[in-house]
Amino acid sequence: MNDSIGRLINYLRISVTDRCNYRCVYCMPPDGINAVGHSEIMRFEEILKVVRVAADYGVSKIRLTGGEPLVRHGIVDLVRMIRKVPGINEITLTTNGYLLAKYARELKEAGLTRVNISLDTLDPDLFRKITRNGDINSIWEGIEAVEKNGLHPLKINMVMLAGINDHEIPDFMDLTLENEWHVRFIELMPIKNQISWGELFPDPASCYISTRKVLERFQNKGLKPVYQVDQIGPAKLYQIPGAKGYVGFISPVDDEHFCGSCNRLRLTADGNLRPCLMSDLEIPVLDAIRSEKDIHELFARVVKLKPAHHELLLNHSPENRTMTQIGG
Repeated sequence: MNDSIGRLINYLRISVTDRCNYRCVYCMPPDGINAVGHSEIMRFEEILKVVRVAADYGVSKIRLTGGEPLVRHGIVDLVRMIRKVPGINEITLTTNGYLLAKYARELKEAGLTRVNISLDTLDPDLFRKITRNGDINSIWEGIEAVEKNGLHPLKINMVMLAGINDHEIPDFMDLTLENEWHVRFIELMPIKNQISWGELFPDPASCYISTRKVLERFQNKGLKPVYQVDQIGPAKLYQIPGAKGYVGFISPVDDEHFCGSCNRLRLTADGNLRPCLMSDLEIPVLDAIRSEKDIHELFARVVKLKPAHHELLLNHSPENRTMTQIGG
């Protein structure tokens, strides 16, 4: 199905929970969020109904997100259920990695294709500060489990934070030298995260650093653009000469053409379809599902409402939900 400007919509990101076992400073307020009640969260059977409708319209790729998706009880069963939907040929998962060592084998057997791990620093102390409680050792155990169980290619997502972790960008790039990983650097997005992150951190307004500036700053890494016949996903790929893996940049603020190839919709954990991450526009579907109504028309409406581009440069950003409530 194509949206109003002709983009093919074939990708649905599904948030299965708004809960998380971390409190990353740019993602969640210091006191956390008011988690949605159990009765308001979509049951797996309800999520599956949306997936089937999405597949009817040509969606072939599903990504499970959160919050942290692995804290949702029965997540392996959901992967298994989605894998059986005709037309869905790729199921991926974005996770903080804390529980991956426990679930990697089961997820692979259930039909998960691959994994993205959010990792913003290689320094154990800084990791604990950014996540407000995390142990980086558990992430490396998760990465080892991903490699062992063949959830390839592993993608590591680093949110670039000026004055906090930007000095580690070369170290993250070097992870691709001996590993067939995609290490992606993501620009900080102003989504309800501009209040103070605490006395240990600079003013959030000063933490944005652009892809352009990073590429200029680290020219000595010799990054070469990787030719892509079709732009698959939001990352522009580069490679260090001779490296086994790839470096990617996701630049929603710096790249004026970022939205031109966007192929995705989002489903929140409480049953709202969002045509754009960076817009508060939502279409509720959960009540319709629980009333046993057909939601094909609602899905089609969301596709047609997908905006041509976000309005971050006009200082228009989501105000109703934090990143962990949207699903990223």
